[in-house]
Amino acid sequence: MPLPRDYSGQTCALARSMEIIGERWTLLIVRDAFYGVRRFGEFAAHLRLPRAVLTDRLTTLTDAEVLRRLPDTGRREVYALTPKGVALWPAVRALTDWGDAFYAADGGPRRIFRHADDDAPVAADGRCTGCGVPVAVEDLLVTPGPGLAPAAEDDDPVTRALARPHRLLQPLPHTPLTPRSKRGSHS
Repeated sequence: MPLPRDYSGQTCALARSMEIIGERWTLLIVRDAFYGVRRFGEFAAHLRLPRAVLTDRLTTLTDAEVLRRLPDTGRREVYALTPKGVALWPAVRALTDWGDAFYAADGGPRRIFRHADDDAPVAADGRCTGCGVPVAVEDLLVTPGPGLAPAAEDDDPVTRALARPHRLLQPLPHTPLTPRSKRGSHS
């Protein structure tokens, strides 16, 4: 018997939040949206999740106004975080830091967050270690960390793009998916 999608009988804000972002893959989709992933095919290739699951999770996130659909070329659409979605950054960052502390990749964190203004690392509390100011999400760079394996030519476009520093919330450069890159690589 499948688990229900809601927490009937639960009235706390955490339970209501989990109804939106608590399903498997959802926070990884949100994380990738912070990284600049916008296209359905790039989410699918990078995360290697079934297309039906991705469709369901994107629908949930757009219905909840965490993501919005925007027109792109032709009949295509892209996804972008809304202000409600951007407000999830502290939770995404905290879970990432927790994972780095207890389940780090060999060599250390796969990603380091830096202040775009001075390239100094940003501490877990969101402050720049160089200048001491709180850093807004749009002023964060995601950079390769010591635990990130070098990107291979056959990696998906998201993995290849994130092998270089990239400002959060900025769309990744669009690279057409090749048949081999449609498999993804979880980065």
